[in-house]
Amino acid sequence: MTASIPDAFETRRRELEDELGEPITVDGLTASLRIFQRKKGHRHSTDDLLTGWYALEKSPLVGRTIAKHLDLGTGIGTVGLLVLSGMPPETHLTCIEAQDVSFRFLRENLRANGLEDRVTALHGDLRDLDLAERFPLVTGSPPYFDVSAGIVPADSQKAHARFELRGDVRDYARAAKKHLEPGGLFVFCFPWPQKKRAVDAAHDEGFTIVTHRDVIPREGLTPLFSLFACRLEGGEEREEAPVVVRRADGSHTEAMHAVRARFGWSPSR
Repeated sequence: MTASIPDAFETRRRELEDELGEPITVDGLTASLRIFQRKKGHRHSTDDLLTGWYALEKSPLVGRTIAKHLDLGTGIGTVGLLVLSGMPPETHLTCIEAQDVSFRFLRENLRANGLEDRVTALHGDLRDLDLAERFPLVTGSPPYFDVSAGIVPADSQKAHARFELRGDVRDYARAAKKHLEPGGLFVFCFPWPQKKRAVDAAHDEGFTIVTHRDVIPREGLTPLFSLFACRLEGGEEREEAPVVVRRADGSHTEAMHAVRARFGWSPSR
């Protein structure tokens, strides 16, 4: 997803490097949105891309125009901005992020893309979130691992993005339940080896998993993570065919070309 960097982004990138004393990159989030990221920090991933895509794919299930959207644990803004890019221009995003460095980059990315008027960015813990409004769409990309599952990175941004230092998938489901409109959707991702944890968390909070879909990184491999679309009303639960990201030779599959096209990208490897 390479493209020439506009002068304003390059100037700000250099300013951030000077201020923070570390390498900063400018990367394409969609064909029209660019984001600042720490080169050695937590970075935008296929998980984010496909969670945003799945939210847009399933948004018609809400059955009405989505005028506002809530993104939980938004990080530097990737899932929330991906969804916003595919919504009508009047759609407003509310997002919450607790980690200081990620929130700083979230604000930078909103400002650089001229989206501050369309986004309310909250600096805080999603477990404490109690807004006086409800949303037809809530998204989230919870951290994947309990702190006992491995070595927690010394870098705070990486640590909070990967490990459950401020809540887990149940906390995301609980926050979504509190803020979801009747008939609304909660869309999130979680690692395939821990799929039962995600399913149990959603069910325990009263969600029906309307659809879920595994993501296979390359033909012949086991799934890497799963996508879930949930609602609080009952109904049938359906498993969809997996999304395969790359063919055996490493090239993108037709399914992944369609995902990229949703965000304005031309076909590529």
